[in-house]
Amino acid sequence: MTADAWDINSKHAEECLPGTKASFSNVSTCKKEIEEDEQSSEEISLVEIPDTEDKCIDFHKLWLFTGPGFLMSIAYLDPGNIESDLQSGVMAQYKLIWVLLLSHILGLILQRISARVGVVSGKDMAQIAHEYYPRVPRIILWIMIEIAIVGSDMQEVIGTATSIYLLTNGIIPLWAGVLLTILDTFSFMFLEKCGIRKFEVFFCLLIAVMAGTFGYQFFVSAPDAGLLFEGMFLPWCEGCGQQQLLQAVSIVGAVIMPHNLYLHSALVKSRKIDRTKRSRVSEANKYYFMESTIALFCSFIINVLVMSVFAQSFYGKTNNQVVCALNMCFRGAIGSAFGC
Repeated sequence: MTADAWDINSKHAEECLPGTKASFSNVSTCKKEIEEDEQSSEEISLVEIPDTEDKCIDFHKLWLFTGPGFLMSIAYLDPGNIESDLQSGVMAQYKLIWVLLLSHILGLILQRISARVGVVSGKDMAQIAHEYYPRVPRIILWIMIEIAIVGSDMQEVIGTATSIYLLTNGIIPLWAGVLLTILDTFSFMFLEKCGIRKFEVFFCLLIAVMAGTFGYQFFVSAPDAGLLFEGMFLPWCEGCGQQQLLQAVSIVGAVIMPHNLYLHSALVKSRKIDRTKRSRVSEANKYYFMESTIALFCSFIINVLVMSVFAQSFYGKTNNQVVCALNMCFRGAIGSAFGC
Protein backbone atom coordinates (compact mmCIF):
# COMPACT_ATOMS: atom_id res chain seq x y z
CA MET A 1 0.00 0.00 0.00
CA THR A 2 1.34 3.44 -0.91
CA ALA A 3 1.73 6.33 1.52
CA ASP A 4 -1.14 8.20 -0.17
CA ALA A 5 -3.40 5.19 0.13
CA TRP A 6 -2.41 4.85 3.80
CA ASP A 7 -3.32 8.51 4.44
CA ILE A 8 -6.66 8.01 2.71
CA ASN A 9 -7.33 4.90 4.79
CA SER A 10 -6.42 6.74 7.99
CA LYS A 11 -8.81 9.59 7.19
CA HIS A 12 -11.63 7.17 6.46
CA ALA A 13 -10.86 5.28 9.62
CA GLU A 14 -11.18 8.48 11.65
CA GLU A 15 -14.43 9.42 9.92
CA CYS A 16 -15.98 5.98 10.11
CA LEU A 17 -14.51 4.92 13.45
CA PRO A 18 -14.18 8.06 15.61
CA GLY A 19 -14.14 6.05 18.78
CA THR A 20 -13.20 2.56 19.80
CA LYS A 21 -16.63 1.19 18.95
CA ALA A 22 -18.43 1.05 15.64
CA SER A 23 -21.36 -0.79 14.18
CA PHE A 24 -20.93 -3.49 11.58
CA SER A 25 -22.65 -1.27 9.00
CA ASN A 26 -20.17 1.54 9.62
CA VAL A 27 -17.25 -0.86 9.33
CA SER A 28 -18.52 -2.35 6.06
CA THR A 29 -19.23 1.12 4.66
CA CYS A 30 -15.76 2.29 5.64
CA LYS A 31 -14.15 -0.79 4.07
CA LYS A 32 -16.07 -0.25 0.83
CA GLU A 33 -15.00 3.41 0.65
CA ILE A 34 -11.37 2.51 1.30
CA GLU A 35 -11.42 -0.14 -1.46
CA GLU A 36 -12.96 2.36 -3.88
CA ASP A 37 -10.26 4.93 -3.04
CA GLU A 38 -7.50 2.35 -3.52
CA GLN A 39 -9.01 1.31 -6.85
CA SER A 40 -9.25 4.93 -8.02
CA SER A 41 -5.63 5.60 -7.00
CA GLU A 42 -4.52 2.59 -9.07
CA GLU A 43 -6.53 3.77 -12.08
CA ILE A 44 -4.65 7.09 -12.15
CA SER A 45 -1.68 5.38 -13.82
CA LEU A 46 -3.83 3.52 -16.37
CA VAL A 47 -3.74 4.51 -20.03
CA GLU A 48 -7.05 6.09 -21.05
CA ILE A 49 -8.79 4.55 -24.05
CA PRO A 50 -11.31 6.86 -25.78
CA ASP A 51 -14.87 5.54 -25.90
CA THR A 52 -15.49 6.18 -29.58
CA GLU A 53 -17.31 4.36 -32.33
CA ASP A 54 -15.38 1.29 -33.37
CA LYS A 55 -13.92 1.20 -36.87
CA CYS A 56 -12.48 -1.81 -38.64
CA ILE A 57 -9.01 -0.73 -37.47
CA ASP A 58 -8.47 2.49 -35.53
CA PHE A 59 -4.72 3.10 -35.67
CA HIS A 60 -4.88 5.64 -32.85
CA LYS A 61 -6.44 3.04 -30.56
CA LEU A 62 -3.95 0.44 -31.77
CA TRP A 63 -1.17 2.81 -30.72
CA LEU A 64 -2.76 3.29 -27.29
CA PHE A 65 -2.97 -0.48 -26.81
CA THR A 66 0.61 -0.96 -28.06
CA GLY A 67 3.11 -1.69 -25.30
CA PRO A 68 2.28 -4.81 -23.27
CA GLY A 69 2.92 -7.11 -26.24
CA PHE A 70 6.36 -5.64 -26.88
CA LEU A 71 7.25 -5.90 -23.19
CA MET A 72 6.15 -9.53 -23.34
CA SER A 73 8.18 -10.14 -26.51
CA ILE A 74 11.42 -9.25 -24.69
CA ALA A 75 11.30 -12.79 -23.28
CA TYR A 76 11.50 -14.10 -26.86
CA LEU A 77 14.79 -12.25 -27.33
CA ASP A 78 16.61 -13.09 -24.11
CA PRO A 79 20.10 -14.67 -23.99
CA GLY A 80 18.57 -18.16 -23.95
CA ASN A 81 16.85 -17.55 -27.28
CA ILE A 82 19.94 -15.99 -28.84
CA GLU A 83 22.09 -18.92 -27.67
CA SER A 84 19.55 -21.39 -29.05
CA ASP A 85 19.51 -19.52 -32.38
CA LEU A 86 23.26 -19.50 -32.85
CA GLN A 87 23.59 -23.16 -31.83
CA SER A 88 20.83 -24.11 -34.28
CA GLY A 89 22.55 -22.22 -37.07
CA VAL A 90 25.90 -23.87 -36.33
CA MET A 91 24.49 -27.41 -36.00
CA ALA A 92 21.66 -27.52 -38.55
CA GLN A 93 22.20 -24.46 -40.75
CA TYR A 94 18.71 -23.27 -41.87
CA LYS A 95 16.93 -26.59 -41.37
CA LEU A 96 15.33 -25.73 -37.99
CA ILE A 97 13.87 -22.33 -38.81
CA TRP A 98 10.46 -23.99 -39.29
CA VAL A 99 10.63 -25.14 -35.66
CA LEU A 100 11.26 -21.53 -34.65
CA LEU A 101 8.27 -20.41 -36.74
CA LEU A 102 5.89 -23.00 -35.26
CA SER A 103 7.12 -22.18 -31.74
CA HIS A 104 6.29 -18.51 -32.26
CA ILE A 105 2.84 -19.39 -33.63
CA LEU A 106 2.14 -21.60 -30.62
CA GLY A 107 3.53 -18.90 -28.33
CA LEU A 108 1.19 -16.34 -29.93
CA ILE A 109 -1.82 -18.58 -29.26
CA LEU A 110 -0.86 -18.99 -25.60
CA GLN A 111 -0.10 -15.28 -25.18
CA ARG A 112 -3.50 -14.42 -26.69
CA ILE A 113 -5.24 -16.66 -24.18
CA SER A 114 -3.35 -15.14 -21.24
CA ALA A 115 -4.08 -11.61 -22.49
CA ARG A 116 -7.79 -12.41 -22.83
CA VAL A 117 -7.82 -13.68 -19.25
CA GLY A 118 -6.43 -10.36 -18.03
CA VAL A 119 -8.73 -8.24 -20.21
CA VAL A 120 -11.98 -10.07 -19.44
CA SER A 121 -11.45 -10.65 -15.72
CA GLY A 122 -9.38 -7.58 -14.85
CA LYS A 123 -7.06 -9.92 -12.94
CA ASP A 124 -3.79 -11.59 -13.80
CA MET A 125 -3.27 -15.35 -13.77
CA ALA A 126 -1.59 -15.29 -10.36
CA GLN A 127 -4.61 -13.57 -8.78
CA ILE A 128 -7.01 -16.00 -10.44
CA ALA A 129 -4.96 -19.00 -9.27
CA HIS A 130 -5.01 -17.55 -5.74
CA GLU A 131 -8.80 -17.21 -5.80
CA TYR A 132 -9.77 -20.54 -7.38
CA TYR A 133 -7.11 -23.07 -6.34
CA PRO A 134 -6.79 -24.66 -2.90
CA ARG A 135 -3.74 -23.88 -0.78
CA VAL A 136 -1.55 -26.85 -1.78
CA PRO A 137 -1.89 -26.44 -5.59
CA ARG A 138 -1.27 -22.70 -5.15
CA ILE A 139 2.00 -23.34 -3.33
CA ILE A 140 3.09 -25.90 -5.95
CA LEU A 141 2.31 -23.43 -8.76
CA TRP A 142 4.19 -20.67 -6.94
CA ILE A 143 7.28 -22.85 -6.47
CA MET A 144 7.24 -23.95 -10.13
CA ILE A 145 6.97 -20.36 -11.40
CA GLU A 146 9.70 -19.16 -9.03
CA ILE A 147 12.02 -21.90 -10.30
CA ALA A 148 11.25 -20.89 -13.90
CA ILE A 149 11.98 -17.23 -13.11
CA VAL A 150 15.20 -18.06 -11.27
CA GLY A 151 16.34 -20.29 -14.14
CA SER A 152 15.65 -17.53 -16.67
CA ASP A 153 17.34 -14.87 -14.54
CA MET A 154 20.44 -16.99 -13.99
CA GLN A 155 21.18 -17.35 -17.69
CA GLU A 156 20.51 -13.66 -18.29
CA VAL A 157 22.69 -12.45 -15.41
CA ILE A 158 25.55 -14.84 -16.21
CA GLY A 159 25.24 -14.19 -19.94
CA THR A 160 25.34 -10.42 -19.48
CA ALA A 161 28.30 -10.68 -17.09
CA THR A 162 30.16 -12.84 -19.63
CA SER A 163 29.40 -10.33 -22.39
CA ILE A 164 30.73 -7.44 -20.29
CA TYR A 165 33.86 -9.47 -19.52
CA LEU A 166 34.50 -10.15 -23.22
CA LEU A 167 33.68 -6.64 -24.40
CA THR A 168 36.04 -5.08 -21.86
CA ASN A 169 38.81 -7.60 -22.64
CA GLY A 170 38.75 -8.90 -19.06
CA ILE A 171 39.05 -5.49 -17.39
CA ILE A 172 35.69 -6.04 -15.66
CA PRO A 173 35.75 -9.52 -14.05
CA LEU A 174 32.75 -11.83 -14.05
CA TRP A 175 31.75 -11.11 -10.43
CA ALA A 176 31.73 -7.37 -11.14
CA GLY A 177 29.68 -7.99 -14.28
CA VAL A 178 27.12 -9.88 -12.19
CA LEU A 179 26.85 -6.94 -9.76
CA LEU A 180 26.50 -4.48 -12.63
CA THR A 181 23.77 -6.62 -14.17
CA ILE A 182 21.86 -6.74 -10.89
CA LEU A 183 22.08 -2.94 -10.53
CA ASP A 184 21.04 -2.62 -14.15
CA THR A 185 17.97 -4.78 -13.50
CA PHE A 186 16.86 -2.64 -10.56
CA SER A 187 17.37 0.53 -12.60
CA PHE A 188 14.98 -0.85 -15.23
CA MET A 189 12.42 -1.52 -12.50
CA PHE A 190 12.58 2.11 -11.36
CA LEU A 191 11.95 3.30 -14.94
CA GLU A 192 8.30 2.35 -14.48
CA LYS A 193 7.99 5.24 -12.03
CA CYS A 194 8.36 7.58 -15.02
CA GLY A 195 5.09 6.27 -16.43
CA ILE A 196 4.02 3.07 -18.12
CA ARG A 197 4.05 4.59 -21.62
CA LYS A 198 7.64 5.84 -21.31
CA PHE A 199 8.61 2.45 -19.90
CA GLU A 200 7.08 0.70 -22.91
CA VAL A 201 8.67 3.10 -25.42
CA PHE A 202 12.09 2.55 -23.84
CA PHE A 203 11.90 -1.21 -24.33
CA CYS A 204 10.57 -0.79 -27.86
CA LEU A 205 13.70 1.25 -28.58
CA LEU A 206 15.85 -1.58 -27.20
CA ILE A 207 14.11 -4.03 -29.53
CA ALA A 208 14.74 -1.63 -32.42
CA VAL A 209 18.45 -1.53 -31.54
CA MET A 210 18.59 -5.33 -31.58
CA ALA A 211 16.81 -5.44 -34.93
CA GLY A 212 19.22 -2.87 -36.38
CA THR A 213 22.42 -4.53 -35.18
CA PHE A 214 21.42 -8.09 -36.09
CA GLY A 215 19.98 -6.85 -39.38
CA TYR A 216 23.31 -5.26 -40.26
CA GLN A 217 25.11 -8.55 -39.53
CA PHE A 218 22.55 -10.37 -41.67
CA PHE A 219 23.18 -8.24 -44.75
CA VAL A 220 26.95 -8.32 -44.24
CA SER A 221 27.02 -12.13 -44.04
CA ALA A 222 24.62 -12.41 -47.05
CA PRO A 223 22.98 -15.81 -46.30
CA ASP A 224 21.45 -17.98 -49.00
CA ALA A 225 17.84 -16.76 -49.37
CA GLY A 226 16.70 -19.98 -51.06
CA LEU A 227 17.95 -22.22 -48.26
CA LEU A 228 16.58 -19.80 -45.68
CA PHE A 229 13.00 -19.91 -46.98
CA GLU A 230 13.25 -23.65 -47.58
CA GLY A 231 14.23 -24.14 -43.94
CA MET A 232 11.42 -21.83 -42.83
CA PHE A 233 8.52 -23.48 -44.66
CA LEU A 234 9.69 -27.08 -45.23
CA PRO A 235 9.06 -29.02 -41.98
CA TRP A 236 11.88 -31.47 -42.48
CA CYS A 237 15.47 -31.82 -41.36
CA GLU A 238 17.38 -33.98 -43.81
CA GLY A 239 20.50 -35.58 -42.39
CA CYS A 240 19.73 -34.47 -38.84
CA GLY A 241 20.56 -36.62 -35.83
CA GLN A 242 20.28 -36.54 -32.06
CA GLN A 243 22.10 -33.22 -31.68
CA GLN A 244 19.73 -31.47 -34.08
CA LEU A 245 16.72 -33.05 -32.35
CA LEU A 246 17.89 -31.76 -28.97
CA GLN A 247 18.45 -28.36 -30.52
CA ALA A 248 14.88 -28.35 -31.87
CA VAL A 249 13.61 -29.09 -28.36
CA SER A 250 15.74 -26.24 -26.99
CA ILE A 251 14.15 -23.84 -29.50
CA VAL A 252 10.66 -24.71 -28.25
CA GLY A 253 11.75 -24.46 -24.62
CA ALA A 254 13.46 -21.11 -25.16
CA VAL A 255 10.44 -19.58 -26.92
CA ILE A 256 7.51 -20.84 -24.80
CA MET A 257 7.95 -19.88 -21.14
CA PRO A 258 5.17 -20.28 -18.54
CA HIS A 259 6.13 -17.25 -16.46
CA ASN A 260 5.73 -15.05 -19.54
CA LEU A 261 2.04 -15.97 -19.64
CA TYR A 262 1.63 -14.67 -16.09
CA LEU A 263 3.45 -11.49 -17.11
CA HIS A 264 1.26 -10.83 -20.15
CA SER A 265 -1.98 -11.30 -18.21
CA ALA A 266 -0.77 -8.61 -15.78
CA LEU A 267 0.56 -6.18 -18.39
CA VAL A 268 -2.78 -5.87 -20.21
CA LYS A 269 -4.30 -4.42 -17.03
CA SER A 270 -2.40 -1.17 -17.71
CA ARG A 271 -5.22 0.06 -20.00
CA LYS A 272 -8.47 1.48 -18.66
CA ILE A 273 -11.19 -0.73 -20.12
CA ASP A 274 -14.90 -0.41 -19.38
CA ARG A 275 -15.67 -4.05 -18.59
CA THR A 276 -19.38 -3.31 -18.20
CA LYS A 277 -19.57 -3.00 -22.00
CA ARG A 278 -19.03 -6.14 -24.02
CA SER A 279 -17.99 -4.11 -27.08
CA ARG A 280 -15.13 -2.44 -25.18
CA VAL A 281 -13.82 -5.80 -23.95
CA SER A 282 -13.99 -7.27 -27.47
CA GLU A 283 -12.23 -4.19 -28.80
CA ALA A 284 -9.42 -4.54 -26.25
CA ASN A 285 -8.98 -8.22 -27.10
CA LYS A 286 -8.82 -7.37 -30.81
CA TYR A 287 -6.16 -4.69 -30.48
CA TYR A 288 -4.10 -6.66 -27.96
CA PHE A 289 -4.07 -9.60 -30.37
CA MET A 290 -2.96 -7.36 -33.24
CA GLU A 291 -0.24 -5.83 -31.09
CA SER A 292 0.98 -9.23 -29.86
CA THR A 293 1.08 -10.49 -33.46
CA ILE A 294 3.23 -7.53 -34.53
CA ALA A 295 5.52 -7.88 -31.50
CA LEU A 296 6.09 -11.62 -31.94
CA PHE A 297 6.58 -11.17 -35.69
CA CYS A 298 9.39 -8.71 -34.90
CA SER A 299 10.94 -11.12 -32.39
CA PHE A 300 10.69 -13.96 -34.92
CA ILE A 301 12.48 -11.88 -37.56
CA ILE A 302 15.27 -11.00 -35.11
CA ASN A 303 15.69 -14.67 -34.14
CA VAL A 304 15.83 -15.62 -37.84
CA LEU A 305 18.50 -12.97 -38.42
CA VAL A 306 20.68 -14.43 -35.66
CA MET A 307 20.18 -18.02 -36.81
CA SER A 308 20.92 -17.12 -40.44
CA VAL A 309 24.14 -15.25 -39.62
CA PHE A 310 25.59 -18.21 -37.73
CA ALA A 311 24.27 -20.70 -40.30
CA GLN A 312 26.05 -18.83 -43.07
CA SER A 313 29.28 -18.12 -41.20
CA PHE A 314 29.91 -21.16 -38.98
CA TYR A 315 27.94 -24.16 -40.26
CA GLY A 316 30.19 -27.12 -41.07
CA LYS A 317 33.35 -25.46 -39.76
CA THR A 318 35.72 -26.83 -37.13
CA ASN A 319 36.77 -24.91 -34.03
CA ASN A 320 40.19 -24.20 -35.53
CA GLN A 321 38.61 -22.77 -38.67
CA VAL A 322 36.41 -20.50 -36.57
CA VAL A 323 39.39 -19.31 -34.52
CA CYS A 324 41.38 -18.59 -37.69
CA ALA A 325 38.45 -16.60 -39.09
CA LEU A 326 38.34 -14.57 -35.88
CA ASN A 327 42.10 -14.17 -36.07
CA MET A 328 41.70 -12.39 -39.41
CA CYS A 329 39.19 -10.01 -37.83
CA PHE A 330 41.48 -9.26 -34.88
CA ARG A 331 44.58 -8.90 -37.07
CA GLY A 332 46.49 -11.89 -35.72
CA ALA A 333 45.91 -11.19 -32.04
CA ILE A 334 44.41 -14.56 -31.08
CA GLY A 335 45.40 -17.16 -33.68
CA SER A 336 49.09 -17.86 -32.95
CA ALA A 337 48.27 -20.59 -30.44
CA PHE A 338 46.12 -22.39 -33.03
CA GLY A 339 48.57 -22.30 -35.92
CA CYS A 340 46.70 -19.67 -37.93
